[in-house]
Amino acid sequence: MVAQIEPFHAIAISKMAHELAAAGRSVIHMEFGQPSTGAPSAAIAKAHEVLDSEAMGYWESAPLKERIARHYLEKYGVAIVPEQVILTCGASPALVLALSSLFEPGERVAFARPGYVAYRNTAKALYLNAQEIGCGPTERFQLTAAALEALDPAPAGIILASPANPTGTIIAPDELAAIVDVCRKHGIRIVSDEIYHGLSYGSATGSILELADDAIIINSFSKYFSMAGWRLGWLIAPLPLVDTVRARMGNLFLTPPSLAQHAGLAAFDCADELEGHIAVYARNREIMMSALPEMGLRQIAPPDGAFYLYANIEHLTDNSLEFCKQLLADTGVATAPGLDFDPVDGARYMRFSFAVSTDLVEEAIRRIAPWFAARTKTANRCQDLGVNT
Repeated sequence: MVAQIEPFHAIAISKMAHELAAAGRSVIHMEFGQPSTGAPSAAIAKAHEVLDSEAMGYWESAPLKERIARHYLEKYGVAIVPEQVILTCGASPALVLALSSLFEPGERVAFARPGYVAYRNTAKALYLNAQEIGCGPTERFQLTAAALEALDPAPAGIILASPANPTGTIIAPDELAAIVDVCRKHGIRIVSDEIYHGLSYGSATGSILELADDAIIINSFSKYFSMAGWRLGWLIAPLPLVDTVRARMGNLFLTPPSLAQHAGLAAFDCADELEGHIAVYARNREIMMSALPEMGLRQIAPPDGAFYLYANIEHLTDNSLEFCKQLLADTGVATAPGLDFDPVDGARYMRFSFAVSTDLVEEAIRRIAPWFAARTKTANRCQDLGVNT
C-alpha cells in the first residue's frame, strides 16, 4: 500500500496569494519561513564569477565541507571531520537521508506536536510510525525529558528542533541535557534539526553534538544565510553511519547544485551582512509582539528564535485553514494555518512569519488590525447570544 500523507496547506495558501498578486492585488507573504532578503552579496558575486568561468557538473565541494566542519569547532567547540559532512539539496532531503539511514519501516520516531509538517509526513512516506507528543504552553510547546521518559515502549528515535517551527521556542540547556540522558538510557537515536541556528533573540542555541556525538544533525543555508532558493544544506553523521548516508545521498539526490555550493562557501564570510538581517527580524518580532495582543491574540508561543509567531485563535475560529484563506482574501496578508503543524489542536492556531522587511510588517498590521477587530466583535456578540461562531 502506498503511504498516504497530508498536503502542506501553507503551499495552497501561497498559491492563492500568488494568484491574487497576478490579478493585481497587493500581497504580503507571511505564510512561509522564507527570508525576503536575497543571498549575501559576496555569495551572489561568487555565483556570477562561476557562471562565467565554469561548466559545472555533479560535484561535492571539499572546501565547503571543510568550512562547515570548522564552523562547528568555532561556534560550538565540537570537533568533526569533513568526512562527516554530507552536502544536500536543502534540509528536506537531509531529513529523508537521516530517517531512512537510522530506522527500519515500522519503527517509531517521536517528536513534538506542534512541529514542522514534514516530520510527520516524511516519516509516514518512509513507512515509519510517527509518534507525535502533544506539547502545549506548560511545556513551552517543546519536547521534554519527562514526556520522553513516559513513552512505553521507548521510541526508536526522536526529532528535535530548537529553535522550533512553528513556535520559535528553544529547549533550555538543562532540559536538552536531560533529553539526551533519556535517549542514552533507552537507546533512542537523535535527529536534531538545527536549521534555525543563528536566529535567536537572547537564548542560547547549543548544538546537540555538544552532548551527543552519535546524533545526526540537519542544517541548511535557507534560513540564517537567506539562501532558500539555492537549495543547499548539510547533514552531519557519526562516522560509523557516513557510508550509509552517503550511499543514499548519491542514489536519491546525486549532489547539491554546484553553483549553490560555490555561493555557500562565500556566504560563510558574510557575517556582518547576515547579522544585519537578525537585527531586522528582532525589530519585526518586537513590533508584532506588541501589535498582536492588541488585536486579541494574547496567547502566543514564546518566540525565542526563528522568525515565527504561533498564536491561539480559538476565540475566533475552530478552522484555521479557512480562517487564513479568508484573511488572505480580505486583506492580502498570507499566513499559515496551525493545522499544518498540529493535526489535533492546530485548527485553533495560526502562524505568522516575520522574515520580511519591517515596512511590510507594519503594513500587514495596518491591514489585519481592523479585520481582527471586526472578527472579535462578531465573536463577542455571538458569545453573548450563545451562538457558535
